[in-house]
Amino acid sequence: MSEPKKTTDREKVPVELTIRAILLGIVLSMLLAGTNAYLGLFAGMTVSASIPAAVLSMGIFRLFRRSSILENNIVQTSASAGESLAAGAIFTLPALLILGFWDEIHLGWVMLLCGLGGVLGVLFTIPLRRSLILQQKLQFPEGVATAEVLETGQTGGRGLTYIIQAAAAGGLFKLGSTALGVWPDAIETARRVGNSIFYGGTNLSPALASVGYIVGLNIAVLIFLGGAVNWLVAIPIVSTFESASGQTLIEQAYSLWSGKTRYIGVGAMVFGGLWTIFQIRKTLLSGIVSGLKAYQIRTSGQPALERTEKDVPMKWVLLLILLLVVPLLLVYQVFVANWSISITMAVCMLITGFVFSAVAGYMAGLVGSSNNPVSGVTIATVLISALLLAAMMGAAAEHGPAAAIVIGTVVCCAAAIAGDNMQDLKTGVIVGATPWRQQIMQMVGTVSAAVVLGPVLMLLDRAYGFAGTERAGVNALAAPQANLMASVARGVFSRQLPWNYILIGIAAAVVIIILDEIQRKRNSAFRLPVLAVAIGIYLPFELSVPIFAGGLIRWAVEKRHAAAPTGPNDPAALTANSGLLFASGLITGEALMGVLLAIPIAALKPAGIAFPLFAMPLGGWVGSALLAGICVWMYTVATGRK
Repeated sequence: MSEPKKTTDREKVPVELTIRAILLGIVLSMLLAGTNAYLGLFAGMTVSASIPAAVLSMGIFRLFRRSSILENNIVQTSASAGESLAAGAIFTLPALLILGFWDEIHLGWVMLLCGLGGVLGVLFTIPLRRSLILQQKLQFPEGVATAEVLETGQTGGRGLTYIIQAAAAGGLFKLGSTALGVWPDAIETARRVGNSIFYGGTNLSPALASVGYIVGLNIAVLIFLGGAVNWLVAIPIVSTFESASGQTLIEQAYSLWSGKTRYIGVGAMVFGGLWTIFQIRKTLLSGIVSGLKAYQIRTSGQPALERTEKDVPMKWVLLLILLLVVPLLLVYQVFVANWSISITMAVCMLITGFVFSAVAGYMAGLVGSSNNPVSGVTIATVLISALLLAAMMGAAAEHGPAAAIVIGTVVCCAAAIAGDNMQDLKTGVIVGATPWRQQIMQMVGTVSAAVVLGPVLMLLDRAYGFAGTERAGVNALAAPQANLMASVARGVFSRQLPWNYILIGIAAAVVIIILDEIQRKRNSAFRLPVLAVAIGIYLPFELSVPIFAGGLIRWAVEKRHAAAPTGPNDPAALTANSGLLFASGLITGEALMGVLLAIPIAALKPAGIAFPLFAMPLGGWVGSALLAGICVWMYTVATGRK
């Protein structure tokens, strides 16, 4: 008789998908969904929440007698889904308000579209896990960093302290600017040189500096350069031929940006997205083939896969996708009232959703979730959908632009979740997690976030308003992606899309891609991903400046660590991710305060009480000095200096 096969540690059933991990994952997913919704509407970018979620989980679980690394991994898997789904929602849904299709946020529609799109994103990436994570040599930087945090476990107490301290600082800073008005949100100026308008300004936001720190100098430089090319080159050139009476110079600069030069970024994004798809065409095919082979192994009687190799079975993946298409088909029918068009929309959603989810997963492996330009693939989806619907419905179709936005919402949510899901699964591979449990928890976190995003968006709309809508006030949230989606969809149906600027953007993308290929062949550490430059082109320049400053801080920290290597007992070595945790805390605190302030702002608005309450004449200097102090604090924390 042969000896029974010994069970390895990774084949044993671990403490992983526990009740407390599920509950904590749901709570953190809701919290991070709300804070990142505010950040994205304010800054046009969101950042990965995996590392702060892991640290929060470890800090909370220390209150219990025992906890496992896999429990903490399950928590961060669910929590990070909330941050990712927020991006899908805020990049698209406010566009329905901007288009005038909605007069207010509809809670049921938000939950339905985001929930279905997010779950589809998880399902789309399951067949690609083996190819993108196990076979392709992709970095997945945030997935690896999260695994390091989980494995060391030493950042649990100290890291939680950093997050709490930074969150308090970020929240107080937001309170001082938005509620009290001790200092302004931004410092801006514009001058006319000859016939040209030159704009300069910076936002006074610790969260934006933190975004720059998290994405790093390479991406921060490209975002800044994209903004500089638009605001310091394109707008001055265009302004020599156009002028607007009754507007200040700052207002004229923003008008030229929103109506004309921002479409250079659209062209660059669309072409950059298509180029990315072309680059990973072989990966897409190999991923599908790898997933089918794994399913054949499970059903053919061959030796069972190890626990760490088991995904959600392919038959369930395909069945769930088909089941989710049915309600989406009914949703589209509500918008267009034509079954043939609804079926076409569903097919378009499935194709673009799968392809762009694969692109998002691949890009997450290259540059991380925080740098993943999901809005770029969403713009491509909205443009393709709008052109297709205009051909079928006619350019005069009343609800055509809104229908294109609805398709874009589902695809954007799917792509956002797909990139995050791949990062989490990479973390799982390193720490020995069970893939199918992570995939289930990703769906749980997605649905949890979908429940809370509707009320958060409604609250933010009533308190601040979104730029481009009737309720937009002094403190209106910029919602740059949503405004862009609305402009693209409306422009296709009105046949007023500024194709000349889009073509300029395509030409610029070609040049950037060529330069990036040169850098790749030289094995240069500095790369030029075209979508990062495109993001800078369509963001307001005042947002790019603090992002660039944050990137410089990250560069200075890395230079210091390189010049003075730390030993195993050095405090700086034990807090290798302290800068990231501090930056994440600043973002969380500022965004959470923004959401909380929305409650009194919305409640007191009917009584005529407006915020901020004051406007100090020297507030700009005060805010600049305080922001500089926070940046110095971030540097000292990240370098381990006292």
